[in-house]
Amino acid sequence: MELNGAQILIKVFEEEKVDTIFGFPGGMVIDIYDKLEDTRIKHVLVRHEQGAVHAADGYARASGKVGVCLVTSGPGATNTVTGIASAHMDSIPLVVITGQVPTHLIGNDAFQEVDIVGITRSCTKHNFLVKDVKDLARVVKEAFYLARSGRPGPVLIDIPKNVSNTKATYEPGRQVKIKSYSPTYKPNMKQLRKVVDLIASAERPVIFAGGGIILSGAAKELATFARSMQIPVTGSLMGLGGFPGSDPLWLGMLGMHGTYRANMSTSFCDLLIGIGVRFDDRVTGKTDAFASQAKIVHVDIDPTSIRKNVPVTIPIVGDCRSTLENLNTLVKPLDKTDLTDKRKPWMEQIRAWKEQNTLAYKQTDVIKPQYVVEKLYELTRGEAIITTEVGQNQMWAAQYYHFDKPNHFITSGGLGCMGFGFPAAIGAQIARPDKTVVDVAGDGSIQMNIQEMATALQYQLPVKIVILNNGYLGMVRQWQELFYDKRYAATCMNCGPDFVKLAEAYGGLGLRATKPEEVVPVLEKGLASTSTVIMDFVVAKEECVYPMVPAGAPITEMLLA
Repeated sequence: MELNGAQILIKVFEEEKVDTIFGFPGGMVIDIYDKLEDTRIKHVLVRHEQGAVHAADGYARASGKVGVCLVTSGPGATNTVTGIASAHMDSIPLVVITGQVPTHLIGNDAFQEVDIVGITRSCTKHNFLVKDVKDLARVVKEAFYLARSGRPGPVLIDIPKNVSNTKATYEPGRQVKIKSYSPTYKPNMKQLRKVVDLIASAERPVIFAGGGIILSGAAKELATFARSMQIPVTGSLMGLGGFPGSDPLWLGMLGMHGTYRANMSTSFCDLLIGIGVRFDDRVTGKTDAFASQAKIVHVDIDPTSIRKNVPVTIPIVGDCRSTLENLNTLVKPLDKTDLTDKRKPWMEQIRAWKEQNTLAYKQTDVIKPQYVVEKLYELTRGEAIITTEVGQNQMWAAQYYHFDKPNHFITSGGLGCMGFGFPAAIGAQIARPDKTVVDVAGDGSIQMNIQEMATALQYQLPVKIVILNNGYLGMVRQWQELFYDKRYAATCMNCGPDFVKLAEAYGGLGLRATKPEEVVPVLEKGLASTSTVIMDFVVAKEECVYPMVPAGAPITEMLLA
């Protein structure tokens, strides 16, 4: 059948079972928007293109599908870069469609022309410039395949306006074949048998679980593995929810703001099994001191991630779920009684470290941010999807909200992108209308994409925003307090808006708590509302996130208070 480029694009969307697109229209994509009107695909009109990508990111994480966004050329395209970079760092499957000036104008500095393919080359898994409508269907199919397969990531497709309105023959059901791209899903069994031998001989083992567990859907297999082998589990920020936070084997988060027991256990273990992790600098601290007594096993579907940051004893290239399924089969013959006896001193040591409750705090007559997050956890029974902005709010959410399920903690981990949480919450709420979705934010970060209040209210989304309002750019202020003699350069937010009035101005509900006894009533009222809600909690101004490992120090050298 003869269709124009816009129609072909939508046909492929339908083949890929796309049900939601986040976007903002403009001249170079107007033909695509016109044809969208004839479909059942839901288009969510954001108020800023950065918000579109973050919303697609949140949607992808909450749904397990590929997130899709559509924007115009020039500033519309460049406004997506931060969101694309965040998704790339966190391996989130997205397809980003950008409009482009007609092919004959490319390179002529035409109105709203930018080389978005060149700009995003370093922060996409792959990108395309489609110059011929005959290539469009193939390219879009390949983009979805690349986005979701192997190590997932964002893929950008730049479509000139004349490609959108030029006709070509469309053949449905096209199969994707990319000769140069073949991810390894099944692990090498010989390598896995070596891992089993290490497990059998280890006296002080630890599992380090990352975002790859969640992306591969391996949470159940990880729980089976850890429990059958009685191996304690720590996790990265992106791995939270990959192993139940209420399980006795759970050590908590590892790294710069990790728990005392997680950091100490990793530092003194004799076997560290890293599954779906990058061993980034926030986790390792001083790399030559990281797990220095351990043999390290590293499982990842991306071979370029293995040995990138730390030396590895046994590398395993493969999908996390497939690897754990095979490991669970191979370890069955091991003598569980022997393992339990061998590791009894190790488990006793971990219990001793657990007793050092470094997350304890004292609630005074001023609201502590930790208290707000704890009460949020209690009132939602740990069942909410939590998104975060970036900074102290992110760390307090990670420390004091306990995640028993995957896909319930959505945050910008690798890039650390302020302004992420609220649009991500919008995307998550659309993906999971049955869930309570809460964005834990700071008063600084929430202002970066606060305009998305209009989006949330237009689509009647009951997203909740919990602002931990300390009047500062809190994490930067914390560093200034600890390492710069309290010289609070450019971190005081002393001219912030009245968030209650701001919520009301958009047509939402605004609530505020200034005393500890007001925290629970405000949370209860906000969570019960069917509207978009901003809950403004005026918290202790100079509260710090502890534990904290100074940059470049070993993770055993924690500042505890």
